[in-house]
Amino acid sequence: MQELSQKRAICAMPVAGSYRSIDFTLSNMSNSHIQKVAVLTQYNSRSLNEHLSSSKWWDFGRKQGGLFVLTPTVTADNSNWYRGTADAIYQNMSFLRNSHEPYVVIASGDGIYKMDYNKVLEYHIEKNADITVVCRDMETDMGVERYGTLRMNEEFRVEDFEEKPLQARSRTISCGIYVIRRRLLMEMIEKCAEEDRYDFVRDILIRYKDQKKIYGYKIKDYWRNIASVEDYFGANMDFLKPEVREYFFKQYPDIYSKVEDLPPAKYNVGSQVKNSIVSSGCIVNGVIENSIVFKKSFIGNNCVIKNSIILNDVYIGDNTYIENCIVESRGTIRANSRYVGEEGQIKIVVEKNERYTM
Repeated sequence: MQELSQKRAICAMPVAGSYRSIDFTLSNMSNSHIQKVAVLTQYNSRSLNEHLSSSKWWDFGRKQGGLFVLTPTVTADNSNWYRGTADAIYQNMSFLRNSHEPYVVIASGDGIYKMDYNKVLEYHIEKNADITVVCRDMETDMGVERYGTLRMNEEFRVEDFEEKPLQARSRTISCGIYVIRRRLLMEMIEKCAEEDRYDFVRDILIRYKDQKKIYGYKIKDYWRNIASVEDYFGANMDFLKPEVREYFFKQYPDIYSKVEDLPPAKYNVGSQVKNSIVSSGCIVNGVIENSIVFKKSFIGNNCVIKNSIILNDVYIGDNTYIENCIVESRGTIRANSRYVGEEGQIKIVVEKNERYTM
């Protein structure tokens, strides 16, 4: 994610004008009636922790269960940061021990999708599986080398699993969503820790693929991961398509997020907006085409913004031209500036100019 990850964790990246990436996973948990959710955070998590400061937005403010944010903690036994996904679970093993739910859903926070996890659980029980992996067939024009790829037999049992292969032998990828029995998870995580193994995919899924019954649950609905600049840009631009907006925001169940009390966007005389999403708290004086402008941004006079993403609280001075760019949040773009990403390349604009001068 290049410079975009210097301010925030990936799962706190703004998406679709008013949301964060993690909102989609938390909303899926809430809509699936999962009442106890733990978010394991580490890198650059301040922005994410602020976003999760109140659990009421996803309906986790309850007497039983709730939303727990678990960060690395220095103890008498351990002073390490999370060294991998399996180690993150191991360092919070007390959370699993003190829980009474029979099954665990593990999901990454950087996926944009809608899912009823109950259907995956029903499939998991029906197959009598040890682990169920949610997977998807990718389109032929999309590279799959940066995903975990898997091959299954006719009964959808996983026969081969490769993590980020140099040359993929399958176009079926893991979506980073797993269902596993809680006691089995604890047993496998503890064995990993004994052997100084830290990664959930490499040291559990791949290592035990022949010993444990691992099944794939295929989905066909919209799913996108935002772990690269190109995918983040593409996922946001997908929301300019009416059918994607309809699917996420007008069809049940809903996607929830933390709500800020902001006025609606204001369009002054001379402004033009075509096929764009402009969020609350924005003031627009220029031309915006095929772009997404996030909350509390200011677009100056005679500005032209095309095919770009303007993140939260950006001030863009007069006569500025921006095309094929992602402008980092809380930036100030000086008047008469010009930023254009080359054909097929997305330019990231990070400006820290003084906004208010005497």
